[in-house]
Amino acid sequence: MIQRIKGTMDILPTETPLFRYIEGVMREEAEKYGYGEIRTPTFENTELFVRGVGDTTDVVQKEMYTFADRDENRSISLRPEGTASVVRAIIENGKCSDPMPLKYYYIISCFRHEKPQAGRSREFFQFGTEMFGSESPAADATAIALASSVLKRLGLTNVKLHLNSIGCKNCRPDYRSALVDHFGCQKDKLCDTCKSRLDKNPLRLLDCKNPDCAKIASTAPRTVDHLCEDCKAKFEMLCRALDAMKIDYVVDSSIVRGLDYYTGAVFEFIAEGIGAQSTVCGGGKYDGLVESLGGPKLSGIGFGMGITRLILAMKELGIADVQIPTPDLYIAALGERATVEALSITERLRREGRYVECDIVGRSLKAQMKYANKIGAKYTLIIGDSEIDAGVAQLKNMSDGTQTEVELSSFTL
Repeated sequence: MIQRIKGTMDILPTETPLFRYIEGVMREEAEKYGYGEIRTPTFENTELFVRGVGDTTDVVQKEMYTFADRDENRSISLRPEGTASVVRAIIENGKCSDPMPLKYYYIISCFRHEKPQAGRSREFFQFGTEMFGSESPAADATAIALASSVLKRLGLTNVKLHLNSIGCKNCRPDYRSALVDHFGCQKDKLCDTCKSRLDKNPLRLLDCKNPDCAKIASTAPRTVDHLCEDCKAKFEMLCRALDAMKIDYVVDSSIVRGLDYYTGAVFEFIAEGIGAQSTVCGGGKYDGLVESLGGPKLSGIGFGMGITRLILAMKELGIADVQIPTPDLYIAALGERATVEALSITERLRREGRYVECDIVGRSLKAQMKYANKIGAKYTLIIGDSEIDAGVAQLKNMSDGTQTEVELSSFTL
């Protein structure tokens, strides 16, 4: 038997209504905030992610699905995230000269070769947004407000916003030096991954889950204490804006995000009670990404929201039940003439927008009625030779058992 690949999932018809409900909320909220949907390729030139995500990140070094294009001499990768592709798309399609801000959202599958666990899979489903063209903290506040609005509408009361600023290219070097000094004097206590990060990407030391590394990180210098005046002023304005919008948050110096393109404000919405993979949404500012990929100088702010992690959080609160659609009508047919008549009525009603089922298996009447009950049909209609000859049949209300005579030729619901 061929089985699905480890780290992927089958989402069956009993589960897809919940996914569709969540995706519907995401689309409606994004469009309410003025975002338009964008769709980009599932795979891109590997160089896009190396330059965009960062060649020192775990995503690029360890997690990307990369392969050689069989028709051309180039390297291709399945997208590990959505931002780099959107940036490439707006540059390639000449959108950088459009009126600002540009606002896009997407619902996509992404791919990372990670150890599968609850809330983390190798193919995962993500809602993301990107906004370009505003350096104002008002743009950051708007993006955060959209994420908060989605989570609130889904009923997630166990989620908290954690906020930080990791500075810009002007103040980052000073903070980087402070981190290297702090962790360097305790290098022998770091895990092997963090030892390699110390020189390449010391910011990533702050969110290592190894207990020894986390203990050292707990006393590390705070990013907010090393901000330049401009970054400090922007972060303070963002906090004031969130206060004015009545969006609760905590300033958390451990929030740094795992991708190199982030600058300035970064944030995560963290759910309680769903285990280690508790970050249901993460994002931040990225002011140099568009320029680094060949576009003009253009500020950006965005976030990604994991759909399967949202479902875990919703299940923890007992709010993940979404009603599966049930038929308006089931037509039980007895014999070939009745089957043809049932198919005719079924198709006519479906064209009128009704959800109708009829027997196509050849069950007995008893088995058909049992099946109608099992699938939750609201009404049943039994058709045999006598009903066809008379042109009428009995419509049964399955909730109270009442029956009504209907004419087959003009029957509708």
